[in-house]
Amino acid sequence: QVQLVESGGGLVQAGGSLKLSCAASGRIFSSYNMGWFRQAPGKERAFVAAISWSGGSTYYADSVKGRFTISRDNAGNTLYLQMKSLKPEDTAVYYCAARRRTVAIGADDGRYDHWGQGTQVTVSS
Repeated sequence: QVQLVESGGGLVQAGGSLKLSCAASGRIFSSYNMGWFRQAPGKERAFVAAISWSGGSTYYADSVKGRFTISRDNAGNTLYLQMKSLKPEDTAVYYCAARRRTVAIGADDGRYDHWGQGTQVTVSS
């Protein structure tokens, strides 16, 4: 199986940018479609973005479309989430997740098999 470790979170002012990384180890990274999710205090975990194993297909939640960009480097076994024009409502713990590439990319967290431990993103107003 694959192990996932997120990094890059922190405190940023509204309107600022952050780039999250998710380092994968274990199984071949390109065996997996990947996703980013987030969970704000007192709220359920929510889908943010997903990317196919090749990087050729991406999918975003409406709330982040046009501001966030998901990408991956299969040679470097790393998933990224570039976040721009951050808003206070983007404050959450961000998680990366992996699902077998035979399962189409999507927002349903129940079909992701592997999860990282999360990284905190805090956006101040």
